[in-house]
Amino acid sequence: MTGAGAVLEARGLERSFSVSAGPFRARRLLHAVSGVSLAVRRGEVLGIVGESGCGKTTLARMLLGLLPPSAGEVSVGGMALSRLDRVDLASLVQPVFQDPYASLNPRKTVGAIVGLPLAVRGVGRGERRSRVAAMLERVGLAARLIDRYPNQLSGGQRQRVAIARALVARPEVVVCDEPTSALDVSVQAQILNLLQDLRRDLGLTIVLISHNLAVVERIADRVAVMYLGRVVEEAPAADLFAAPKHPYTAALLASVLTPDPGRGIPDSGLGLAFPNPLDPPSGCLFHPRCPRAMASCAVQAPVVHEAAASRVACHLYAPA
Repeated sequence: MTGAGAVLEARGLERSFSVSAGPFRARRLLHAVSGVSLAVRRGEVLGIVGESGCGKTTLARMLLGLLPPSAGEVSVGGMALSRLDRVDLASLVQPVFQDPYASLNPRKTVGAIVGLPLAVRGVGRGERRSRVAAMLERVGLAARLIDRYPNQLSGGQRQRVAIARALVARPEVVVCDEPTSALDVSVQAQILNLLQDLRRDLGLTIVLISHNLAVVERIADRVAVMYLGRVVEEAPAADLFAAPKHPYTAALLASVLTPDPGRGIPDSGLGLAFPNPLDPPSGCLFHPRCPRAMASCAVQAPVVHEAAASRVACHLYAPA
């Protein structure tokens, strides 16, 4: 997708880390995110999926302005995040993290936690308390919980508090990094329903990062698939789940467990070995695991092929 009409845009994002390669060995660069470009329109939900270690969380931290990119730029509403101070940044983009047990300060009341974005903007105590109470009710919590502490709440209630904190100052974009993975299945459904309702009622723009394909399929408009720090496929969610183009996307979908115990554990065909990100394969990064790899895949990196609203980085779609 191009950046036309986008409220959130990432252009050529790169992020590398200097890491130890082992005892008595020189440090090496780990390329966690390489050349990622994304754009999200207002009111849209973009899902980002991939195996653990593919760079999803590093990308999320750059989209939030919490981690500066090694190269490239993130902008929200046409404003580059790198040029904003912390208060202005927080008014544009807010996070909802994976673990509500870790993301809330246990020494602060719910009112103080949710009201902090308003306090740093100079909103008075009375108005702040009123707005916090209204937001708690908006996310399905009783206003009487405003004076409770996080350890007095259930996991689902804590995640609702985290969502209320993210939304109380009405940011342009919310980045949700695995927002349901630490919750029970029944509570997961409640949180997903809440995000859908808030998106509809408030016109939220959401980036949803998850390894749970069922969650992404349920609420995302478009999906970007990451592998070893790169986006290998991006498409409307309905198209991607119905007819994935990249072999890696197809393997991810094939790995989903079904409710039928008689079908056993699905075989994705990817094997158990994950490439060493410190020593990535030549050519197409996926070719050592790809069931459709060709000779050219081992020596030449694929270019991105775009068609309609989709794009895929794979030699299978190179023009004849």
